[in-house]
Amino acid sequence: MFISKKVPVAADVEVKYIARGTPGFSGAELANVVNEAALFAARANKKVVSMSDLEKAKDKILMGAEKHSMVMSEDDKLLTAYHEAGHCIVGELSPDHDPVYKVSIMPRGRALGITMFLPERDQYSASKRKLESQIASLFGGRIAELMIYGGDRVTTGASNDIERATELARNMVTRWGFSDRLGPLVYSEDNGSPFMGYPGYQGSKVSANVAHQIDEEIRAVIDRNYQRAETLLSENISILHKMADALMKWETIDRDQIDALMSGKDPEPPKDDGIMNKMNINKQEKSEVIEPPKVLTPSLNKNKPAGQV
Repeated sequence: MFISKKVPVAADVEVKYIARGTPGFSGAELANVVNEAALFAARANKKVVSMSDLEKAKDKILMGAEKHSMVMSEDDKLLTAYHEAGHCIVGELSPDHDPVYKVSIMPRGRALGITMFLPERDQYSASKRKLESQIASLFGGRIAELMIYGGDRVTTGASNDIERATELARNMVTRWGFSDRLGPLVYSEDNGSPFMGYPGYQGSKVSANVAHQIDEEIRAVIDRNYQRAETLLSENISILHKMADALMKWETIDRDQIDALMSGKDPEPPKDDGIMNKMNINKQEKSEVIEPPKVLTPSLNKNKPAGQV
């Protein structure tokens, strides 16, 4: 079997799962995935490209290269594990949210960890419910830190999450007409275009009263979804602990392991030849239900968090 004329692949390769995990990829981007997979196989002295090589290549293209040289303490890794687990759980339990593709606490680029959501098909628009679910999942990481370590130990790791959530809420109110109070109108500030060295500022197109209403509506969207994320994590605290424990054991968990954890089951360990993700959203494997691990379970007392960060 060949993905391209020059790249032989192993019998375990299932192209449909690679296609399902790369929605919206151009031909050049898919070719890049194949080339990266061939490099991974060559480094391992393989004669054919396996499914795990394609998975690693896809992860590199989507999430960036792993930074094995970056040394993190166990305490920092644990905090990152709870942060990413918070994103994952809220995203999985929110309506119309894209399914979680993979969760990792392996540093990539400037991120200490990453939760990757991938749509099951190409998408060209988004509903209000889906956008609000995205905002809720963005706050899942910060809320998980807050629940486990308390307000004094919350880190700056959620800065980008907060920025993205605020931008989504602002666009919902000012551009996409998702505010019942303000209606289907566009509210924006037009700074004009610079000409001959002059900034060309034209001032705001909204009155002070409308600007105040916009701020109130944005805050309402944020508060509503922050509360929803907090409720979901409070109701699923045992899953949060188990997912953080799994991330500490394996650093990366895939779709099948996430399904097991969300069902309260014990996830299977990753494949020996690398973590293989087949994006089988409905798969449910039979395994024994276990209690949350005691070793990696910090105290929920906000004034006396267990563990150091």
